[in-house]
Amino acid sequence: MGSRPRFIDNLSEAAQGRDDRDRPNPASNPAASDDAALLDAYSRTVIGALERVQQAVVFISVERHLPGRQNARGARGGTGSGFLFTPDGYLLTNSHVVHGATHLRVTLADGTEHDADLIGDDPGSDLAVLRIGTTEALPHVELGDSGKLRVGQIAIAVGNPLGLAQTVTTGVVSALGRSLRSTSGRMIYDVIQTDAALNPGNSGGPLINSAGQVIGVNTAIIPGAQAICFATAIDTAKWVIMQLFAHGRVRRAYIGVAGTTVPLSRRAQRYFALESTSAVRVMEVVKGSPASLAGLRTDDTIAAIDGIAVESVDSLQRVLDASRIDKAVAIDVLRGAQRVALTLTPVEQAS
Repeated sequence: MGSRPRFIDNLSEAAQGRDDRDRPNPASNPAASDDAALLDAYSRTVIGALERVQQAVVFISVERHLPGRQNARGARGGTGSGFLFTPDGYLLTNSHVVHGATHLRVTLADGTEHDADLIGDDPGSDLAVLRIGTTEALPHVELGDSGKLRVGQIAIAVGNPLGLAQTVTTGVVSALGRSLRSTSGRMIYDVIQTDAALNPGNSGGPLINSAGQVIGVNTAIIPGAQAICFATAIDTAKWVIMQLFAHGRVRRAYIGVAGTTVPLSRRAQRYFALESTSAVRVMEVVKGSPASLAGLRTDDTIAAIDGIAVESVDSLQRVLDASRIDKAVAIDVLRGAQRVALTLTPVEQAS
């Protein structure tokens, strides 16, 4: 009779039948060693970035009273995230987290709780500034430069999704220059798209780079989509913070255009003698608006306002600040092969 095949179903038994020379040697497999090193480097990068901001990320609980009800049963709660950006207790979060709140409570990373005051709220950019009373210097983040971001670089989101405090998710910057409609109906431009997972409760938390600098404020997701999340760029947030400090609200000059950031070819830069590598393409002109009355057209490219280069929609919004309301401004426009000078008078944007 022929012998039956004998199957090895025990790993230790299999190992006993192997010569030591057959055992894998990590040193002889550079690819495996390199993969492990890369994973370690990525982990160290994320951990190092997180350590720089984690103590500054806060949990925000919100109480809103329902109209016509004065008792506790008439209160409606909510939660979100935020982060301290100064040592004396100023913190940034989303407008939709705190808008209409009657009481705000902030829990720090060490577990201590503080009542918070609303310094200013801007639904148009979905940003708000709060302050907690403190006599001690608090951990705070470093604000980065979203204008230098590149698609593909590491993005790390920190927050309190679904009430789970100090949750960290990682991904990359998926796209730049996105537009997002805020709860007020106004378009937020130059929004960062990321695949770092966000969930309810992440709103207002920081999106950071590999150096631990804040590059955006986590704002929104697309329900039902896979890993399509958005953050308001930190350069926009810096401008909003200064407006809220100065006025308690954001005053904006309005000209009545919708636009998108576009690159300028080297040929166009040389032909028009421009130093900028990008400008703003006009996608829509509101009928009866200052831009319409001045003769601005769809597909025009705005290169400068009052001699200040307009390199992006974000820079256009920064130029159109309160100082230009009701004052004539000069707009440098590229129209086909022509460079056209227009003059218009911005008005204050309705809140």
